Amino acid sequence: MTLVKFSSVIRLSASRTADPASAGIDRFVGLEHIEPENLHIRSWGLVADGITFTNTFKRGQVLFGKRRAYQRKVAVADFDGVCSSDIYVFESKDPNVLLPELVPFICQSEGFYDYAVKTSAGSLSPRTNWSHLANYEFPLPPVDEQRRIADLLWAADDTIERHKELLESLSTAYNSLVHQEFSGQYSEEENPTVLSKVCDVLVGFPFKSKLYQESGVRLLRCSNVGIHGCEWAKEETKYWDESQYEDFKIFQMQKDDIVIAMDRPFVGDGFKVSKIIDDDLPSLLLQRVARLRPSTELSVDYLWAFLQSKVYQNHLQKNQQGTQLPHISKFDIEGVTIPLRTKDEQKALSEQFKSFATAIDQSKTHLTNLIELKKKLLEKNLTG
Repeated sequence: MTLVKFSSVIRLSASRTADPASAGIDRFVGLEHIEPENLHIRSWGLVADGITFTNTFKRGQVLFGKRRAYQRKVAVADFDGVCSSDIYVFESKDPNVLLPELVPFICQSEGFYDYAVKTSAGSLSPRTNWSHLANYEFPLPPVDEQRRIADLLWAADDTIERHKELLESLSTAYNSLVHQEFSGQYSEEENPTVLSKVCDVLVGFPFKSKLYQESGVRLLRCSNVGIHGCEWAKEETKYWDESQYEDFKIFQMQKDDIVIAMDRPFVGDGFKVSKIIDDDLPSLLLQRVARLRPSTELSVDYLWAFLQSKVYQNHLQKNQQGTQLPHISKFDIEGVTIPLRTKDEQKALSEQFKSFATAIDQSKTHLTNLIELKKKLLEKNLTG
């Protein structure tokens, strides 16, 4: 392989237009329209809505987000348009030297990302620039080998995209089932019941932060409540003296307990609700986290599905208080109506919910593995 400089084989487009509409351009792309680590542009804005962008791009060119390069925003245009000045437009200088199909993967390689981040300047909104990127060096194989690598990487990318579509279809079907069964409008036969009557909701204890330990029993805080599962990142994990564990019996977590973050319960990825598993134990419930433990009349899997419903989450969002620190109360959590169907009906529905959830989890795991495989292929073939 030959070691080449980025600027020797890739051109930075300088194409501009002062009037995109007159040039027949109807779409624009900003950084917000490029998803991290996704080569496909799924959204855009309309020129007719009014913009100041003048940088143009053409179908097949590569768009690279130079601002906050650590966000890993690279995409291949599949239409002509204009873009933000925070986006560089790249193309191969000579297809006989560098295949255009390989350019996006060069920009997705760890070596290129690391170099772009390292050469970025600015604290709040760091940007890299062409004068630095031009000097990035990477190994360029012969064209025949480039074709093999490009075909392999595009096949991997296509598989990832098809798996994303499968995951989206499964999620849509699951959400439709949940919405169908928990619509908010229930017949008398469905036995609508206030959640507080069939579920014990406990808010955590105000353990004093000055008494936190370096090790011991984990404290389950809002920051540990993730989307569907607890998260115990080292920097977010606090401990309590293990010798005092039995003094707080009521706040000891149990397997299959459900917890909800009462501060910032809704984040970009969704609703912060988790079901406790063996790996989360032992742990103690901290204030501003609510623990839900259903009575014998209510199946935990049925309750879990109800908490995923739009009806329940809309109820919480409507009652959420505060702008700086949005929060919900114990009353908000338990003061909602749930259809208390028979145990047999709950079991049958729970099995349907779990089947979907299992398929979704398996699909997510497979997707993660595919993405990691693609990264390894990039590392092996294109990192300088």
